[in-house]
Amino acid sequence: MEITLTNSNDAGALEFPWGAIKWLCNDQIDPEAEMTFGVVYINAGEGNPTHYHPNCEELIYVLSGECDHKLGDEVIPLRPGMMLRIPRNVKHNAVNTGWQPVTMIICYSDANRKTVFEE
Repeated sequence: MEITLTNSNDAGALEFPWGAIKWLCNDQIDPEAEMTFGVVYINAGEGNPTHYHPNCEELIYVLSGECDHKLGDEVIPLRPGMMLRIPRNVKHNAVNTGWQPVTMIICYSDANRKTVFEE
């Protein structure tokens, strides 16, 4: 049995103007993985760009903070303890509506998740 063990305290963060992502499992970390898993935060007042995932669905679980998540034309307010499933190919983005970073666990149904950004 092969396992993957990672620690978010040791993982390097990919920094963006809006926040950061720490990947804890994907096909680059473990070639045998079948999913992608990470932790993301979005700075207060910021949002990530509108995008979609053509090869996988996404699950988002809010750990702290709050945000509005836009899926197509629908806006869904998210708070700690809430989980949102985003189907494959649905355009979406999150905007932090609070005064502190919103921190979320993100999980994708493919270890090599693809992301397409809206121009």
